[in-house]
Amino acid sequence: MSIQIGLLSERIEIGTNTRYAPLAALSAQYQSQDRLKPLENVDIGMKTVRYSPWSKLQQVLLSILSGCEYLVEVNSYLKPECALAQVWRLERFADQSMLSRTLDRLTLTNIEQLRAAETAIWRQTSRVRRHDWRGYLLLDYDLSGLPSGKQAEGSTKGYFSGKKTSRDAS
Repeated sequence: MSIQIGLLSERIEIGTNTRYAPLAALSAQYQSQDRLKPLENVDIGMKTVRYSPWSKLQQVLLSILSGCEYLVEVNSYLKPECALAQVWRLERFADQSMLSRTLDRLTLTNIEQLRAAETAIWRQTSRVRRHDWRGYLLLDYDLSGLPSGKQAEGSTKGYFSGKKTSRDAS
């Protein structure tokens, strides 16, 4: 699948625009590498009418990645996004009620299968697994935005959502 991302000077045919272009690119990457294939191992006892149970699990993940705090937001955020759905080879996304019913059907065994699938997914993509453990792994938990000085290892000026922090703050 070939995805082209760019700015348009005028709005073109409905269904070819998406406000989730970065998510569409990430989705295409996931599709090309079968990143979410482990979700197929979650055996939910449901029949497939339009969407398979694992497709609905993928759509729940996409709802999280698209910024939905609650599943009810799927209807207003994801459902109208035909272009993003086409990246996943879907005509359109499922209704939030279908996603909720799928999550309601999860048993304790399914939750364990889901955990195993999630672990398999992050192991494929995690950079921590490829880290050279002879050296240190640096994690920066400082979210204050305070200047750290030019001598600080790996320091760069970052963006902190328009917040200004005075230099004498501690």
